Amino acid sequence: QVQLVESGGGLVQPGGSLRLSCVASGISFTIYRMTWYRQAPGKERELVGGIISDGTSTNYADSVKGRFTISRDNGENTMYLQMNNLKPEDTAVYYCNILRWWGQGTQVTVSS
Repeated sequence: QVQLVESGGGLVQPGGSLRLSCVASGISFTIYRMTWYRQAPGKERELVGGIISDGTSTNYADSVKGRFTISRDNGENTMYLQMNNLKPEDTAVYYCNILRWWGQGTQVTVSS
């Protein structure tokens, strides 16, 4: 049974930082590309970015490029999303994804 569990969300002021984690179990983590998505209230889920299986290549949505960094630790079956210089428009539920599986999401709220 595949499980993805996100953590690390919370309330942060504009300009602040957060690091999200996604721990995977029940799947051969090291051979798959993984992605982060987010969904803001009233909006469709959108791709934040992804990282290939060995972690050597990443891609990002234009809206987060230069502020967010995706990394992974294959030894710990964990993917990370480092978010810097957060803006109110980054407020959303953040989800990790691998193939057809999704985590439950973690809420990120950017507000003063």
